[in-house]
Amino acid sequence: MIARYSLPKMSAIWQEEFKFQTMLAIEILALEAYATKKIVPLQAVKRIKQKAKFNISQIQKIEEKTQHDVVAFVSNVAQYIGKDAQYLHMGLTSSDILDTTLGVQLKSASEILIADLEQLLKVIAQKARLYREMACIGRTHGVHAEPTTFGLKLALWYDESRRNLDRLKQAKDGICLGKLSGAVGTYSNIEPYVESYVCKKLGLKPVNIATQVIQRDVYAQYMVTLAVIGASLEKFATEIRHLQKTEVLEVEEPFGKGQKGSSAMPHKRNPVICERICGLARLLRSNSLVALENVALWHERDISHSSVERVIFPDSTLALDYMLNKFIQVVSGMKIYPENMLANLAKTRGLIFSQRVLIALMNKGLPRTRAYDLVQAAAMQTWKGIGNFRDNLLSVPGAAKYLTVKELDKIFDLDYYLRNVDKIFHKVGL
Repeated sequence: MIARYSLPKMSAIWQEEFKFQTMLAIEILALEAYATKKIVPLQAVKRIKQKAKFNISQIQKIEEKTQHDVVAFVSNVAQYIGKDAQYLHMGLTSSDILDTTLGVQLKSASEILIADLEQLLKVIAQKARLYREMACIGRTHGVHAEPTTFGLKLALWYDESRRNLDRLKQAKDGICLGKLSGAVGTYSNIEPYVESYVCKKLGLKPVNIATQVIQRDVYAQYMVTLAVIGASLEKFATEIRHLQKTEVLEVEEPFGKGQKGSSAMPHKRNPVICERICGLARLLRSNSLVALENVALWHERDISHSSVERVIFPDSTLALDYMLNKFIQVVSGMKIYPENMLANLAKTRGLIFSQRVLIALMNKGLPRTRAYDLVQAAAMQTWKGIGNFRDNLLSVPGAAKYLTVKELDKIFDLDYYLRNVDKIFHKVGL
């Protein structure tokens, strides 16, 4: 039954139709397993397969009375099956059905998220190669440091996103679980072979041990993984937001024809997609905390986890799917301004070469502290807006004694800083 149900988008996984289809599939698969041991007549299972269906509105009406979702579901299915319904839900408890259904839902959701991440990696890789040698200023503490390339920024995103893909695949393996072991997990009224049969058919792994529920640490790990991926997207989006500032304007997220940036100011082009991604990352982190809170349940089970899980799993998988797709659009369509990158490189009038000057003076035999003081004296003059760093070096007493004009020309060479870019790309696998 699962194979016949298509997944056009993430939202379908969390609709009642998919949930009840999965629950029905589990019930029927359990009967198939019983039939293999002749505990349930094979002909009865065949008749059940032909008749079994459900009506969502009727389930909801029954639940209003029973105040129990699985009882309502089983009751509704039984109405369609008739006499053979005596075999339905035999030896099972509600969480057998609900947790195994959750395993199918999270498996399906993870497959979509994995495909999203794989697409994001392709887009980032393409842009990284394109801008491999595009020089720009690297910033530490928000202050100009030394030259890097925009391609290296993207290569770093690629490497982190690849780690996230590995994390997600691992997390998916951790939650592709099923459990059909009865009221407190002891297989008191159901045999382990039923669980193995059902899980194999659904592409899940039977848990090693459970109580009435699968233990919630596995879901906490999964939700933390989603939060980590969201945190990476927030980091990338924050970088674009900084680079889109008017006084920087090295990169800009896509701005469509007819798009408006402000109701008051017609000139505005705001990084709204990146800001949205940053906001949703907070939701993922909050939901991961809730999942951690769900780990500690009373004895063999309480239901304090149940209500919040109906919110956090759909919300987080839907949000991350949205975030990944929006960031794919951002990276694919972002505007790059090389002329601004070069202008920003020159903004500090040569200060970005200070470390090379320091090393050159040390290679001349100056103690590091003495060399640092000479370079800093010229740098502070430049910070005050007096001349440029190269000329100020030649005017500082002591510095000109050790460095010739020809040596300074060699030191103030942008290409020197970028000579290992290809090696870094090779290490990253680009």
